[in-house]
Amino acid sequence: MKKIIRFIFWCFGWRIDKTAPVDVKKCVIVVGPHTSNWDFIIGRMAFQTYGVKGKFLIKKQLFFFPLGLLLKAIGGIPVDRSKNNNLTTTALRYFEENETMYLVFSPEGTRSYNPNWKKGFYHIAIKANVPIYICYVDYEKKIGGFHSLYYPTGDVDADILYIKNILKNFKGRFPEKGID
Repeated sequence: MKKIIRFIFWCFGWRIDKTAPVDVKKCVIVVGPHTSNWDFIIGRMAFQTYGVKGKFLIKKQLFFFPLGLLLKAIGGIPVDRSKNNNLTTTALRYFEENETMYLVFSPEGTRSYNPNWKKGFYHIAIKANVPIYICYVDYEKKIGGFHSLYYPTGDVDADILYIKNILKNFKGRFPEKGID
């Protein structure tokens, strides 16, 4: 499968960053900039080439037959956003119950420009005592991959600014919607 994905990337002029993820068993993955639905497809294929089985939280309403089978197969975890559920608690449970866990977030929370990131990914990393892996997609250079591993300090604003300062160097499919 990895060879097929590499061939597809090659056909479209894309390449995957050679920086392989450090051997960590559990982490929160932050991907940016998120400006297009294509980010998900490119990211899933890239994760496959790295051998990373990323999981992601998605609203449970999308888990109807047959789409639900596909979503679960590619790492989807259904969550009920209509109730006042604590998504942090749900995510922590997955970290506790699994020997390996890579939970993926796009902190902008939207494909539109949003300077105010959602902070759930950060609180999950702190409470689960796991590092944050910073991943990127760059449409301008047609490359994506793992950038660096970051250990949160507990200063949410400073840490998010640090992550933003890394990801603002990459261009999304729609750069005007990207990180500033």
